[in-house]
Amino acid sequence: MKAGVFLLLLGAACSLASNSLYTAPDSCKGRCKEKYNRQDDCHCNTECEKYQNCCDDFHEHCEQDSKEMEQASEEGFSRSNDAISQEELQKVSEQLYQSDSNKAEESDITLNKQALISQTSKLKDQSPERLFSSVNEKKLFSKPTYASFIKLLDNFQREVGKGEDFTAEQLKEEDRFLEEIMKTEVMKELYGFLHDKNRYSTEAEFVTDLKEMWFGLYARDSKTNEDGSSGFEHVFLGEIKEGKVSGFHNWISFYLQEKQGHLNYLSHSYDGPWTSYPDVLGLQFSWDGFNKEVGSAFIGSSPEFEFAVYSLCFIAKPNKVCHLKLGGHDLGIQTHTWDKCTYGNGKRYIATAYVKTP
Repeated sequence: MKAGVFLLLLGAACSLASNSLYTAPDSCKGRCKEKYNRQDDCHCNTECEKYQNCCDDFHEHCEQDSKEMEQASEEGFSRSNDAISQEELQKVSEQLYQSDSNKAEESDITLNKQALISQTSKLKDQSPERLFSSVNEKKLFSKPTYASFIKLLDNFQREVGKGEDFTAEQLKEEDRFLEEIMKTEVMKELYGFLHDKNRYSTEAEFVTDLKEMWFGLYARDSKTNEDGSSGFEHVFLGEIKEGKVSGFHNWISFYLQEKQGHLNYLSHSYDGPWTSYPDVLGLQFSWDGFNKEVGSAFIGSSPEFEFAVYSLCFIAKPNKVCHLKLGGHDLGIQTHTWDKCTYGNGKRYIATAYVKTP
């Protein structure tokens, strides 16, 4: 089947799933321990947390099942050898951090952070100059993972509600990006960890799932029901929804939009404790006149590092704060699943993923 036809069918299935009528389609009330049904919008059996497809009120209505699962976790995962502990998350996140050989060095990026505000401050331009004074594009952007990432940035329509119509070349660019990042130590570390936890049997299975969860299309706007959003677009490029910036958590996209005159840096509300890259900033900015009032982004990280960390947290702790360790410092990553439709064996798409800042 041709890639474009596959995506069209995938999008159609996604839209139909969100409009299907079932008894309590978004709730676990009266559905605990039910058998898996791929037509259900979300699920309530004891395997749903593993497959990231539980209804939002799973714990509320299926509390006893949840307690049994938590008890099994506390007993050393005797019931589920693929459960991931807090200690394991911190250990593997440190390994990902240390293995990011493509990250920026201190001399590669010069920041002009300017105004530091509280998140409760009224949004206004308190930083007359750009955030990025300089970036060593020649060194960083020539790296294969950066170059293939940047190729993706003009493939999407940022307005929520507008459907996407990818060309064959644009679909190939998604595959090239995944191919390039899978060559890196960061992604090899992540796959090895998830393979050991019995989440994926082969690297090919892992890559296929990454493409689905990140690049699979769904309709974020219920009015148009157009499959025009994806986790990748939302997190790494940003979208415009109801007159505001939604998502947009990537420093490379930020830098390029600022350089082109499309983005106006306003202030920052958080500056992480890291003294080298990657660092973390809480950001406020305006993108072609649309405001991002509360945002966050890694600074100076490689594309594969961000992709790996967000994927790790989405797979291990969907819809929760994922507590990591990077360079000896604590860091929280929040992820959310898209709950209106599924792919594969009832798995959920990525709705968003971002760094939690104080």
